[in-house]
Amino acid sequence: TCAILDDASVSCWGYNGYGQIGDGTYTDRNTPTQTSSLGTDRTAVAISSGAVHTCVILDDGTVSCWGDNRRGQLGDGTTTDRNTPTQTSSLGTGITAVAVSSGFFHTCAILDDGSVSCWGWNQYGQLGDGTTTDRNTPTQTSSLGTGMNAVAFSSKLYNTCALLDAGEVCCWWLINYS
Repeated sequence: TCAILDDASVSCWGYNGYGQIGDGTYTDRNTPTQTSSLGTDRTAVAISSGAVHTCVILDDGTVSCWGDNRRGQLGDGTTTDRNTPTQTSSLGTGITAVAVSSGFFHTCAILDDGSVSCWGWNQYGQLGDGTTTDRNTPTQTSSLGTGMNAVAFSSKLYNTCALLDAGEVCCWWLINYS
């Protein structure tokens, strides 16, 4: 479990086998524990914890993640686990994140232009890019529809769903019964 504190820092507690508490250790914590630095003069504005990783949007609109990274869900261009906050790769020139959602082994962000980028595990198409290829850097989803923008969303185990500005819901995943 993680929370943004009133000073915009982050504290986490619970299981830490993959470094998802972000304090530079793999030690489980029974009480809230401050994460390592989010970066020079950086503070958190939004947070989402997945199964074994955590991501925050920073005050400059970038995203930082930590924890398990076996499927690239930290978005830093690697599959190396991180036990301290680590900046994701670029969301795009001049583009910032306004919401973040951590699924089981994937992460998605709504961007300031209303589009969605996702990264990590994609076996079931949960990144929404029309493939089943894992991505270790932020990757734009396929079109949400002409003139449609995401305003809220949720990532789960095998899928991601977004609420669009027209009131419609758009979900992406592949159903494979074979």
